[in-house]
Amino acid sequence: MPEPLPQCYLNGEYVALRDARISPLDRGFLFGDSVYEVLPVFGGRMFLFREHFDRLARSLREIRLENPHTHEQWRDILEQLIARNGGGNCYVYVQVSRGMEYGRNHAFPAVVKPTVFAMASPLPVFTDAQRAAGLSAITVEDFRWSRCDIKSTALLANVLMKQQAADAGVNEAIIVRNGHVMEGSSTSVFVIKNGVLATPPNSHSILPGTTRDAALSLATNVMPVEIRSVSIDELRAADEVWISAATRDVLPVTRIDGAPIGTGRPGPAWHRMADAFAQLRQQLASTPAYTP
Repeated sequence: MPEPLPQCYLNGEYVALRDARISPLDRGFLFGDSVYEVLPVFGGRMFLFREHFDRLARSLREIRLENPHTHEQWRDILEQLIARNGGGNCYVYVQVSRGMEYGRNHAFPAVVKPTVFAMASPLPVFTDAQRAAGLSAITVEDFRWSRCDIKSTALLANVLMKQQAADAGVNEAIIVRNGHVMEGSSTSVFVIKNGVLATPPNSHSILPGTTRDAALSLATNVMPVEIRSVSIDELRAADEVWISAATRDVLPVTRIDGAPIGTGRPGPAWHRMADAFAQLRQQLASTPAYTP
């Protein structure tokens, strides 16, 4: 994985990422009492800014932490961060913790000054070989907490699941609860059967995906779409399986638990979706004035 870009934002200042420091008493460090957001940047312009920062605002409300900035202020902070790192294509990571108090107490501190951090990194590259072969995944039983709709930094369960996938030599772990597909360890999941696309509905068990929503909007123009529960049997019997994430658009999964999905190659529906996302990025790049 390439190194992150050199400049970051921390509590009102732009500093070298290697020099950024927070207190070890920060509640994000001690308790995972923090939320985060990730959004892609194409040609120096943020993609789906409004949707991502609506989700950040929702996560902050759910943990009872006041949003430290308006959308307009967030946009200004991140535009400067992107420019200081050379613009171009990258992704931005934003984290807001409840801040620190002198001590360690589970209950909220009486006075809260959030810690606000943002950094930029190069976008992951989906290689020609991966485009031809697709990705692979395993299924894992869900052992996360019951509020997965909050984009919390408390991601130990997801980390362990992703490591299970890495240990198995595959790209993703698809999470299953009571025989039904939830999402990937860091992605949303779609299945296509007989020309119909299906994806699990949002709930407390699933993070609402902004890229997922964009994909659904694009898909409704070309195929029937169903937002409903998806069983593990449907997953394994699908003609195509996709995963989506902010940093990777929509990618095809062609093997799950060692068995091929459909033909074992990326399918025609995914190729159409990949083309549609490419057109969206081109539209963004050609827009003379970007308004999130």
